[in-house]
Amino acid sequence: MNLIQLSAFDLSVAAVLVLMLAGLSVYMQLGVTRPLIVSALRTVIQLSLVGFILQIVFSAPHPIWITLMALVMLTVAGYETMARQRRRFSGWWGYGVGAISMFVSTFAVTVFALVVIIGNDPWYTPQYAIPLLGMMFGNTMNGISLGLDRLTQTVWQQRAVIEARLALGHGAREAVAEIRRDATRSGMMPIINGMAAAGIVSLPGMMTGQILAGTPPIEAVKYQILIMFMIAAGTGFGTFAAISLGSRRFFDERQRLRPERLRQPDNSGAKQ
Repeated sequence: MNLIQLSAFDLSVAAVLVLMLAGLSVYMQLGVTRPLIVSALRTVIQLSLVGFILQIVFSAPHPIWITLMALVMLTVAGYETMARQRRRFSGWWGYGVGAISMFVSTFAVTVFALVVIIGNDPWYTPQYAIPLLGMMFGNTMNGISLGLDRLTQTVWQQRAVIEARLALGHGAREAVAEIRRDATRSGMMPIINGMAAAGIVSLPGMMTGQILAGTPPIEAVKYQILIMFMIAAGTGFGTFAAISLGSRRFFDERQRLRPERLRQPDNSGAKQ
């Protein structure tokens, strides 16, 4: 089965649907017309640039280029993780907690899959490494940002309760134990829901893309199962690491609560 090539005209026809949606937004005064158009333009520009870059990297694969791309992806994902939180840690920690957690979990799981499971030679072949890293970063970023947002919001709201527990002799870890569990569950829930609904409610993106490209459905299913398990592990480990690192940041060396380490939210609200 040959892949059907899409022309610029074909993509323009698809863009008409977005323009129709923008027109409906104007008619209903939803206030999302400008963000919708800007996001659509960013999608075209960003994906086009990535496509050209990947063509170059695929034609001359080298660990240096793949490492550079991975670092750029990590940098942007760390910023997005920070920007999605209404209350985040002040200073460098606002960025560092999410970025460090993603670095540890995403790279560890992806390298394990490339070396042990897929076993391609060389293991850093960009055809496998870059798409896997992209999917891992995107999903791990969502889980970590949700978990950290739940953690920081709840600690701020319940700081009097936490202070009372500390006064009663509880340690710092015990004082926020339930909050840590709830925050970790929040971060893991999207991937759990995604795995539960995969194949019945929805066909995941990678599997759909492979089938459209002519890959036999059974092979596409195998790769999608691998991806889902990788995402679950990366999101879970990353969320655990972020919540553990973040919860320690709330306390000083004498186990005193320091809510002032949280940055006050902007009046405009959190980035959605």
